Amino acid sequence: MFTQFRKKYIGDRLFYRKVMLVAIPIMIQNGITNFVNMLDNIMVGRLGTVEMTGVSIVNQLMFVFNLTIFGAVAGAGIFTAQFFGKKDDKGIRATFRYKIVTALLITALGILIMLFFGEELIKLYLTGEGSAEEIAQSLVFAKQYLKIMLIGIVPFALTQAYSGTLRETGETVVPMKAGIISVCVNFTLNLLLIFGYLGLPRLGVAGAALATVIARFAELAFIAYITHKNSDKYKFIKEAYRSLKIPRGLAAEITKKCIPLMLNETLWSGGMAMLVQCYSVRGYYVVSALNINSTVSNVFNVSFIAMGSAIAIIIGQMLGRGDTEQARNSVGKLTVFSLILCSFVGVVMALASPLFPLIYKTSDDVRTLAAQFIMCSALCMPIHAVANACYFTLRSGGKTMITVIFDSCFVWAISVPLAFILSRYTQLPVVPLYFICTAIDVLKCAIGLVMIKKGIWINNIVDNQKVE
Repeated sequence: MFTQFRKKYIGDRLFYRKVMLVAIPIMIQNGITNFVNMLDNIMVGRLGTVEMTGVSIVNQLMFVFNLTIFGAVAGAGIFTAQFFGKKDDKGIRATFRYKIVTALLITALGILIMLFFGEELIKLYLTGEGSAEEIAQSLVFAKQYLKIMLIGIVPFALTQAYSGTLRETGETVVPMKAGIISVCVNFTLNLLLIFGYLGLPRLGVAGAALATVIARFAELAFIAYITHKNSDKYKFIKEAYRSLKIPRGLAAEITKKCIPLMLNETLWSGGMAMLVQCYSVRGYYVVSALNINSTVSNVFNVSFIAMGSAIAIIIGQMLGRGDTEQARNSVGKLTVFSLILCSFVGVVMALASPLFPLIYKTSDDVRTLAAQFIMCSALCMPIHAVANACYFTLRSGGKTMITVIFDSCFVWAISVPLAFILSRYTQLPVVPLYFICTAIDVLKCAIGLVMIKKGIWINNIVDNQKVE
């Protein structure tokens, strides 16, 4: 029995070496980014609870925009990975153009929404118990932070187009280096601008936003420069901007895959924002505690996020080459490896859960809540690992409508109603409320594993695509 399990779910040394070559650079980039984001968050937290609450609310809103961009780029990225497996540079170039155009359109829409409805969206989170003065101050800081952050969404969107294409064509080191440069700039400027070191003005929340914006421009400048300078290596970039023409048939096919995926990311992130809003009715300080939890969790979540990206790239390239049997055999091994890796990470996170909140300049109540939220997130890490692996496997074959049902529909049909009912119609404390609404994803795992076993994700979407 063990021999059969090992043959089906355990790979050899060469298999894991290939996985790690893809996953580790992504893990390093995301890990450094989220670690520095945590340091940024701590710096803002040192200003006070009202500042931290205002910033965390805006970041929750920006999270929805960021994932919408990610969904649009990833939709075209399904084709990029398979075109790379097919060794079709013209196809890769066309998908890159599609990413640029789509990212800019979404950016324009996002800026308009934030400009006209930003204040109303922020106020949705300023609920529950808390003094009127604290709520008013948090609103002021949130609006100040949002106004500057809007400038940075343009370079962010363009960077996703470049970095996504490079990763899908096997280049994970350059995006990693760009991310490292970005976080170094961000961290340094945060020290200088938030607290006013080296004679610079003490800008507080505005300084944190300004540092992030400058860092995003630095990241875009580096990754674009390296890509264009090495056009012989990254052939898709040659003449990429000579026109933005995309073959009509390919554009239609990408859009068919892209819209559901973009819709999924938007709905899913919106669902996550709605869950935070449900938790926030338990008190003003819950938002601050959740902010600490999400910041710390993001550092540890790079394990299953990087493994998901690796699954999408590796399986997508196999499908593009027509190696469907190899893809089928690899999925189980990748899922089990992600589960084992993330279970270990979850243990480390649980052990560290009481320590991180102590760094923040906030009340003991907020620290206690945050530590309990972090422990809940750590316990649910294996669930997220399996669900994430299933999601990216389904996506690698272009089954984007199924991913909508699997991911965002689950959130809005199960997680959000559950949180809404428990938060409004019961007296359940916020910590068990949070754990129940997070652990419910075990149902998603069961659904995902059934779909993976049936093989409905096995699909070559570029075999009949010819790009002139």
